[in-house]
Amino acid sequence: MPMIPPEFIRELEDRSRLEEIAPSYVNLKRRGKNLVGLCPFHNEKSPSFNIYPGNNSYYCFGCGKGGGVVNFIMEIERLDFIEAVKWLAQRAGLQLPENGRDDGLSRLRMRLLEVNREAGRFFYRTLTSPEGRAGLDYFRGRGLDGAIIKRFGLGYAPESGFGLVNHLRKKGYTQEELTLADVARVSQKGNLYDRYRGRVMFPIFDLRGNVVAFGGRILTDEKPKYINTSDTPVYHKSSGLFAMNLAKNTDSRQLILAEGYMDVIALHRAGFQNAIASLGTSLTEEQVRILKRYADEVVICYDADQAGQKATQRAIPMLRDAGLRVKVVTVPGGKDPDEFMRNYGKDGPLRFKQLLEKSGTDVAYQLGQLREKFDLDTEEGRMRYLGEATERVLAKIPRNRKLELDIYAGKLAEEARVDKDTILDTLGSIFYREQTKEEKKMVYSQPEVAELKNSLNPEKKENMRAALAEEGFIEYLFRHQDKAEVLKKLLPPEKFVTALNRRVYAAILGKTIHGPVTLDSLSGVLTAGEVGELSGMLARRAEAPSTGRDVREYVDIILQEGTCGGAEWVKAASDGDVMAYLQSLREKKS
Repeated sequence: MPMIPPEFIRELEDRSRLEEIAPSYVNLKRRGKNLVGLCPFHNEKSPSFNIYPGNNSYYCFGCGKGGGVVNFIMEIERLDFIEAVKWLAQRAGLQLPENGRDDGLSRLRMRLLEVNREAGRFFYRTLTSPEGRAGLDYFRGRGLDGAIIKRFGLGYAPESGFGLVNHLRKKGYTQEELTLADVARVSQKGNLYDRYRGRVMFPIFDLRGNVVAFGGRILTDEKPKYINTSDTPVYHKSSGLFAMNLAKNTDSRQLILAEGYMDVIALHRAGFQNAIASLGTSLTEEQVRILKRYADEVVICYDADQAGQKATQRAIPMLRDAGLRVKVVTVPGGKDPDEFMRNYGKDGPLRFKQLLEKSGTDVAYQLGQLREKFDLDTEEGRMRYLGEATERVLAKIPRNRKLELDIYAGKLAEEARVDKDTILDTLGSIFYREQTKEEKKMVYSQPEVAELKNSLNPEKKENMRAALAEEGFIEYLFRHQDKAEVLKKLLPPEKFVTALNRRVYAAILGKTIHGPVTLDSLSGVLTAGEVGELSGMLARRAEAPSTGRDVREYVDIILQEGTCGGAEWVKAASDGDVMAYLQSLREKKS
């Protein structure tokens, strides 16, 4: 773990409250003293992600991720510990202590970012050299001038296959660094060669302005047309967004989501600086979380072909579930934004602005797509359209958006030639059915049951009673750290039955010597999963913390290694049995 003083971590946590930071990534609602929302780390429809302001921690009862504010930034931003600390320190206006040092992974990331930056400069210089003439001609043929080429850092990879490798090796970068950055590959004979050859290059920047990856387009009919950087220690395709580093600086809370590099560049040239691309047509949950941080509304402007329409249909519920308003622009004639701008020349920006102003909501788009499948001049066509539109489109609108439901129910009624109240009644039945289904799901996925049957502690199933007692004991220690010495004498770590709980217990005891222990301060001695388990122990007992009387009972159970929760019982137990057992423990407490 980086040598960062514990007192600095504590001050950083005091200035970095999760209830202030997390809303940039997830919609939260207050529930008593805590905040709840849909987990940003996995897909879910019922909120199981909780923030506990009391100890500045988070825990998801669905996926089990949890920890403190540093852990949260590590997970959500895909950073290592030292980088997350730096991220938060910059936000809080704190200077990182001089004795803080980067670990190996952090140093490697810095080297790979340097490799990418130097590669980007090499491609850019090559573009304006005689060797890059083909690339420059291509960009000029697409209407790009020197200013826009410089703004996006566009370049050209020479056809020789060794130009970049030779350049970077002279700069002192190793073969391992070049291959880890994915700018070079190793042949079967063991020779290092350029990953990109004879291609125009599009650098991809992260939100801080670092070059993290590249996309390369071939200028011939050779396949594949595009090749892109694979996942590296500094780049994850699932979270990459082209031009997001530029779009995030606009005053608009609207983003235009296009499909390709040239579409975005064409839109920026036309004055639409809020245009970005999802690096392919498959939008991911991670990308949606980033969009939510910088926008309230997303306008989807994918290609009008079948692949683009399919991608639009897939993106709509993801964006809507994240709390974003969604609109869809369909470029006339099946053209993409780049071709649209070039066809209309100087009138292109104005015409595209008019398209934006006339763009329909996601609901209108989906109804339009469905409408094309049926013949509304026939009774059968109207009935089938009505059924699918009600079930697949209108029923997806949240029930609390009554005005929107009423408007679209009215429009659908006119098209299908039925009474609007009939549609609203049908929607009521669908909502009731879905609510009943969700309630049943909640019964069978109570946090306590999910935790008992899906734990990172494999020994728990064999030693259920002892493991639950251990967790209660650990939770008490965490909340009463001033009693660490007494508790250690009462129950030394070696007396614990399960190895995971033993490690967590010993880690907390070891840290108390240096002052108050927080979840983040344990990141150096526990894995992210183990910190998540500890967060779960605290979260499950947040409403009814363990008492001194409970502790004595926990010690007896652990030392006796009771068999009430043995493996056979767990395997045979129904959800009701498990819930009854948990209730019996609660009754003993009270």
